[in-house]
Amino acid sequence: MTASATRPVIEAFFDEPTNTVSYLVADPASGAAVVIDPVLDFDLPSGTADVASAERILAAAQAHGWRIDWVLETHAHADHLSAAPYIKAKTGAAIGIGEHIRDVQKIFRPMFAFDDLVADGSDFDRLFADGDRLAVGGLEIEVMHVPGHTPADVAYRIGDAVFVGDTLFMPDYGTARADFPGGDARTLYRSIRRVLSLPDATRLFLCHDYKAPGRDAYAWETTVGAQRRSSVHVHDGVTEDDFVAMREARDATLAVPRLLLPSIQVNIRAGRFPAAEANGVSYLRIPVKPRAF
Repeated sequence: MTASATRPVIEAFFDEPTNTVSYLVADPASGAAVVIDPVLDFDLPSGTADVASAERILAAAQAHGWRIDWVLETHAHADHLSAAPYIKAKTGAAIGIGEHIRDVQKIFRPMFAFDDLVADGSDFDRLFADGDRLAVGGLEIEVMHVPGHTPADVAYRIGDAVFVGDTLFMPDYGTARADFPGGDARTLYRSIRRVLSLPDATRLFLCHDYKAPGRDAYAWETTVGAQRRSSVHVHDGVTEDDFVAMREARDATLAVPRLLLPSIQVNIRAGRFPAAEANGVSYLRIPVKPRAF
């Protein structure tokens, strides 16, 4: 596995309402850049969306004189809506995601009765397979398929940095849940061990942080070595069976993410809202299973 000859410049943007970290990653020599996991600001009670978070990323790119060529999603997020279409509209960037998004679309299409959704991934500009490489200026981006949290999760390796999405959190917080439709704790363990087989000095950039008890500040950068030594869920010595038992027991106690229903509906469409109705308003659906009263 080769690394990019150019060391990327990385800027992180933390969205506290969703505990999400987005990244602007650039090759300063060529000015080419990518955005990873951008957040659309969405207020659930009012149903209104805003692009302030995306604008911060765009402003930073403009200040550096960087050109955003790609928006890369690590997966179809269940805790925030994607701002990928907005960044595409502003910059002409293409939107990429792992090819197994088609599996996720097939899972959720009947759940939301989306008859208009073609579950072939065509909402996205490019679907990445495991091992695919993408040139961005002098950067080479390698795609790693790391399923388990969802079937479609990918990580992006750029030089000595890997953007791991929702596979791992900081060592003091652990690992992602695996109880969403299509998720699997055993598969997640194997994906994590694949990431942790990289050199110890490899930098890992996370998609979320929730501040583990006793830690005062948010954090989103760690290393393979730190995870192997001290991850509370998956340090060296934790077996696959140990991990699966822990993960399944823990997942059974977790609440549904606050923005799960709107996020999934939008993100499986590459960040697009469903088509507007005759009144010009777009509507999201809430599946309800009626009970006898």
